[in-house]
Amino acid sequence: MPEAHWRRRLLLGASAVLHLLAFGAVLFHAALWPWALTGVLLNHLLIAALGLWPRSRWLGPNWTRLPAAAAARHEIALTIDDGPDPVVTPLVLDLLQRYAVKATFFVIGENALRYPALCREIVRRGHALENHSQHHRHYFSLLGPRAMARELQEAQDTLISMTGQRPLFFRAPAGLRNLFLAPILTRLGLRLATWSVRAFDTRVKDAARVQSQLLGGLQAGAILLLHDGHAARTTQGTPVLLEVLPAVLTRAADAGLRFVTLRQALLP
Repeated sequence: MPEAHWRRRLLLGASAVLHLLAFGAVLFHAALWPWALTGVLLNHLLIAALGLWPRSRWLGPNWTRLPAAAAARHEIALTIDDGPDPVVTPLVLDLLQRYAVKATFFVIGENALRYPALCREIVRRGHALENHSQHHRHYFSLLGPRAMARELQEAQDTLISMTGQRPLFFRAPAGLRNLFLAPILTRLGLRLATWSVRAFDTRVKDAARVQSQLLGGLQAGAILLLHDGHAARTTQGTPVLLEVLPAVLTRAADAGLRFVTLRQALLP
């Protein structure tokens, strides 16, 4: 059994045992209810905290790096979130073409519906289009299983209908999730992917700072995160990722690293 599955089962099993012990303690001696309640609350707080930790594997499998085979091939992945954006995405596509780099775009379904031609252009240029939920709700990690499944399924249907390419990966909004997500991903044939390094380029306007953070994480097997949607702008009004990408792509090439999409990294 993969380590992530084992961890999730251990967490769920321990949680179930704790709930049973708390219930039994109260039945045995009603005066123990404050202790029982405290234990249950702490258990739920722990699970919630793990959901707020994007790179955690305790709630299920999670790509925080590329597989070992991809890393051994000196591969690295560039992932770009929250698009497509009618202004920024075309500029990103042109820049990637100039450097002969393929990227993975985690797009929001409702944005894709607004700009279907951009989605088709992303795929036409050899990049991968993946699922970033239909509406990118900030409270995604608080959704129940039905609402969460609906968010993922709607995005799948949206992207398949306009490109003919079925997304293979999912990234949760802000990377936040809960216990319901893993079985939904399994049912839809999706893999959860977060990142190895990010630089908060939706908030940080200092391109030098963002660039330094990304360059520090350049290594075989890394998954880099940037944003074409909700991109922060420099004081000159330039989207931060457009300022930092040339240096990142050049440094990676100089280090002998080859950019691949996440689905290309699946190859043995």
